[in-house]
Amino acid sequence: MNEPGKELLYYMRNEEILSRVDHTLLKPDASWESIVRLCEEAEEYHTASVCIPPCYVRRVRERFEKLVICTVIGFPLGYSVTAAKAAEAAQAVADGADEIDMVVNITDVKNHRYEEVEREIRIVKEACGEHILKVIAETCYLTDEEKKAVCEAVTNAGADYIKTSTGFGTAGATIEDVRLFRGNIGPEVKIKAAGGIRTREALEAFLAEGCDRVGASCAVELLKKK
Repeated sequence: MNEPGKELLYYMRNEEILSRVDHTLLKPDASWESIVRLCEEAEEYHTASVCIPPCYVRRVRERFEKLVICTVIGFPLGYSVTAAKAAEAAQAVADGADEIDMVVNITDVKNHRYEEVEREIRIVKEACGEHILKVIAETCYLTDEEKKAVCEAVTNAGADYIKTSTGFGTAGATIEDVRLFRGNIGPEVKIKAAGGIRTREALEAFLAEGCDRVGASCAVELLKKK
């Protein structure tokens, strides 16, 4: 199903959708002015959070005291060593981040070193403390069996969310992967869909399918005109 929501209509209110969107800007050339604009939109339209590069977290926290800030670590390729990821997470929290989106070590997954995958997630979760940790599986590179193994690692390690994609891989979120996640994660783990979600219908479809969050760069632009 390449175009989620094309066949179905869900009729969610704009406010309901936006309250579950991580309003995202992770482009490598993101300027301070564009980050400020993103944050102002997030405040105005009450999105769940802003998802921004780590280098901007401290400046955003100083300017937007009440905003929920999400940032990324081990991004976008995932193969940073565990100590580096843990240090990134700790620094992000110290700078004022509320939520951390970490890319799983895709090479460990492909090599079926699932105990190492779980160990790394647990270490990064410890570095996050009480802050939310979302683990990005980057599903476009994984088989279904590997996705299931990541679900198990995320559950066992105590992460808060499993997330489909970085948006920088060869493909983004699919409804099929959300369904696979839902059938293989523990009851305490939530789902975030991200990557290539560019229509209102797709936003609604992923939320209706059971995602607690959706990562998108265009949600405010799509919905503020409606």
